Amino acid sequence: MKNVRPKNILVTTFWSYKDALVQTYTLPYLRIIHRYLPPGSTIYLLTVEQPRFQIQPDEWPGIRAALAQHGIELVSFPYRAYGLSSWLNWLKIIASLYFLVARKNVAQIHSFCTPGGMAGYLLSVFTGRPLLIDSYEPHAEASVENGDWPRDGFRFKFLFALERLMSHRAKVVIAAAEGMRAYAKEKYQATFARFYVKPACVDLDLFAEKHRKQPQLLQSLGYEDKIVCVYAGKFGGIYLDKEVFDFLRVAHQHWGDRFRVLILSGQTSAEVGAWAAASGLDQSIITLRFVKHAEIAAYIGLADFALTPVKPIQTKRYCTPIKDGEYWALGLPVVITPNISDDSQIIEEQQIGAVIREFTDEGYERAVQEIADLLHQYPRAELYQKIRAVAVRYRSFAIAERIYREIYG
Repeated sequence: MKNVRPKNILVTTFWSYKDALVQTYTLPYLRIIHRYLPPGSTIYLLTVEQPRFQIQPDEWPGIRAALAQHGIELVSFPYRAYGLSSWLNWLKIIASLYFLVARKNVAQIHSFCTPGGMAGYLLSVFTGRPLLIDSYEPHAEASVENGDWPRDGFRFKFLFALERLMSHRAKVVIAAAEGMRAYAKEKYQATFARFYVKPACVDLDLFAEKHRKQPQLLQSLGYEDKIVCVYAGKFGGIYLDKEVFDFLRVAHQHWGDRFRVLILSGQTSAEVGAWAAASGLDQSIITLRFVKHAEIAAYIGLADFALTPVKPIQTKRYCTPIKDGEYWALGLPVVITPNISDDSQIIEEQQIGAVIREFTDEGYERAVQEIADLLHQYPRAELYQKIRAVAVRYRSFAIAERIYREIYG
């Protein structure tokens, strides 16, 4: 048999190694990719390390060893806040990666999301290596719609221009939702010879029935015989804040003392308490936890239904909420805002949750009643199977396997 030369890849992200976006949204895909690369191939992973995700010196050997098992080598640089120091930092990063591409004979640049694509695009131009954009969705316009950036500001104009350039340069695009094809044509005047759709896939073995309503954990939180609503995520930015607590107040009014709220988040108790007080929600029914990803399934599994409170802005039609797949895999009905990826439509058509159409007490009560009807209509085991089937269809890693096999196999 003819020997096949190793094919090294540089993967660019804008995230820190310990960030969930690397741990649950990048590394699983890189492990799949490596299986389709020739023996001896290496994937070099760029991360930008923020202080809150700091890796301790004694953690490095274990991290490197774990990654090496899948042919992944970490290439990390410190994060710098926006300003002159950030520009200088990125000049250093691009220069270092330019020499890495040459020295390690990198054949492909694979960028996750358009912020990570900025480095990928520049390196593709400077080195001539082909560019692939993964998890392709708008970021510049999303930042304007979220209120983070002004439309006439430099940051928006710079990233939007680069999004257009990288869209034209990319040989392969893997979008988060099908609608991104039309968005790219309208906004960037870009069309693609190789266009794939890969929503955020979920580990169906981790998020599984074994983690539903674990008795010891239920007892420790006082959740026996309670209706539990879970939200795993943060508030603000692309997510609603006060509206979430208004909804929870209405749910509390509906179910009374049977209702409990489990928030799995890095938000502080002071922040959560302030939002609850502003909405008139009894804070005694809220449990706030920050748990490791290895424990997240067991905590989400305590719930009877879940929330995905993404702001219903235009660009969120093209995103892919990771948490929906995790909720579905655990058999949970989901309360979601309208026009979020393909998920709002799936939830409505499959009748596996509720879409909040109006941010009023009446709108919240309608959503609560839909959830109450679902919980009453189906035995828990039957509802689990109904909703998990949706996760298997729309969030299985088999979707990613097919795409990466075609690209790299």
